[in-house]
Amino acid sequence: MLLDDKNVNCAITTRLGPTYAPRMVSIFRTLITSLPLVAIPAVAADVDVETGITGIGLSVFIFSLAAALLLTLLFRASASRLARLLLRRVGQHRIRRQLSTKCQDVLHGPILPGAYGGLAKIDHAALTRNGILCVRAVHFSGKVQGNVDDAQWTHTDSFGTQRFLNPLIQNEGRTRALKKAVPGATFVNLVVFSGNVEFAAKPPPNVIAMRQLGKYLQSLDAASEQSEAGNPKWQELKAAIFQDTATRKDFAAQISFS
Repeated sequence: MLLDDKNVNCAITTRLGPTYAPRMVSIFRTLITSLPLVAIPAVAADVDVETGITGIGLSVFIFSLAAALLLTLLFRASASRLARLLLRRVGQHRIRRQLSTKCQDVLHGPILPGAYGGLAKIDHAALTRNGILCVRAVHFSGKVQGNVDDAQWTHTDSFGTQRFLNPLIQNEGRTRALKKAVPGATFVNLVVFSGNVEFAAKPPPNVIAMRQLGKYLQSLDAASEQSEAGNPKWQELKAAIFQDTATRKDFAAQISFS
């Protein structure tokens, strides 16, 4: 039976749980990146050559060890990118599933006119009884530190430490694009970390981990009986979305230029 990305992601999160999926990726990455360090010296040691301080055997072994170290570094960089991509795909699936099952209607990746020109792409727009959520999905696991007014936040995991743009500020521009497209509607700027994250301090309002998303949506009474067809503001938003291929190409060119 063929498995698509959705089934693979679902299998990972269902069988291993949200806590163990990042651990599995980290262990897998360590095993893969260690292969050159183990395999190449073993092959060199098996070569039938003269050994000793003045023999060529020692030179072969040292050269093989240096090559193994170099390949290990290269493998580690590639494995880190692969692991982050896997975590991203799993996180996307988990957020989509939560929003789709607990909100009246959801738009994934809609493109709208930007608040100050250009184009804006929303990660997820979700209709609830108390307004429309503008969701910024951040696919990280590990430790996150940052304040509401900081230009950049810090993320630390088994792959290292990196700085990234404050997602609240980043998503505020997208929220303003929604407000420009649908004046008078209520929008909520929400940031969701899809992985198993730990906040160094109490996170700013409307910044939550994936494990908190279900209760957050319940607090908004997201799954009310009112249909999305009966919400004129939601229909107005859907009408403002660009769905043609040319616009998506323009947005990709905008991202590449920036």
